[in-house]
Amino acid sequence: MRVASLPHGHAYVQHLSDPAGDHGVTRLPDPAPARAVPGAAWWPLVMLDESWIRAHCEDFDLYHLHFGFDQTPPGTLQRIVDTLHGLGKPFVYTVHDLRNPHQVDPAAQDAALDVLVPAADGLITLTPGAARTVEQRWGREATVIPHPHVLPLDRWQPRGPVGPAPTVGLSFKSMRANMNPLPVARLLLERAARGQIRLVLDAHTDVVTPGERHHDPRVAQLLDTARSTPHTRVDVHGVYTDEQLWEHLRGLDLSVLAYRFGSHSGWLELCHDLGTRVLAPHTGFYHEQHPGVLGFDWDHSGRPDEGQIDAALASLPGSPPWQASAEERAEQRRRIAASHTEVYRRASAALGRTGGDPA
Repeated sequence: MRVASLPHGHAYVQHLSDPAGDHGVTRLPDPAPARAVPGAAWWPLVMLDESWIRAHCEDFDLYHLHFGFDQTPPGTLQRIVDTLHGLGKPFVYTVHDLRNPHQVDPAAQDAALDVLVPAADGLITLTPGAARTVEQRWGREATVIPHPHVLPLDRWQPRGPVGPAPTVGLSFKSMRANMNPLPVARLLLERAARGQIRLVLDAHTDVVTPGERHHDPRVAQLLDTARSTPHTRVDVHGVYTDEQLWEHLRGLDLSVLAYRFGSHSGWLELCHDLGTRVLAPHTGFYHEQHPGVLGFDWDHSGRPDEGQIDAALASLPGSPPWQASAEERAEQRRRIAASHTEVYRRASAALGRTGGDPA
């Protein structure tokens, strides 16, 4: 089966196939956009277009959308799925984000989901909690298929237990909409000053550069102050390459996700591959991705629960590695590939039964 996978070049999609074979599925490569975004050479999605679908309808058997439609209006999405069904092409959608981490207002994502979820001939999501939400909101059953590994299988390095002074990382990245790192950073800086932890704060250059789109003077000021805090390192950099990101996370015992909202996290998956523990808020479905994710709550004013974070930090020294083995991830990937093949088979059969209308 030939699948138009949107995107194809992302690590998540690359790792949906059986490492020893393809289960009869071939995913089309991403056509090169006129102007690709740094760090995401597949975006904007060339295949997310009625004209492309009509011109290339003989090149694929099934259309599978993952993400990358943030700036596509709901009306355009509706025309795309109508075009697919008019051409007899099954449409599969994986619900990665019930709440888009790049958008402050959930209305745009909600409007897109109100088109995509009812129209899909096959639905996938990553956790049971997300599947329950899909059923509650749209009355549709989504097949739960977990997130695959992110780190290439040949790049595994075993980790040892955590030492007496854990290295804790908090990334500001480019301060996307769902991030609330400042109150977490202040709390961690206090612990670093007392010598409880070694702290690494990192941010993209555009956050601290006046005139840049993501410039945040509050973050710039905090990072300037943090440079003089004992046991603290501040790294300001451009978008990491994959290799640089792996190296950065390997240097941490704990990565803190300061997310106010969201659904699932590929960063969390990469940490599990690398053996870096994760402290994540009790929001979205992060804690369903793997057992052992450490947790904290936000209060009504957006401050983290100090006691929960202290308990998480206290649990680190001497703790065993929180790491999947390459063998476990390879076996999981074989199951993931087989599950996708089955969803594709059912979606194709459902479209055939309904004559072009979704099941």
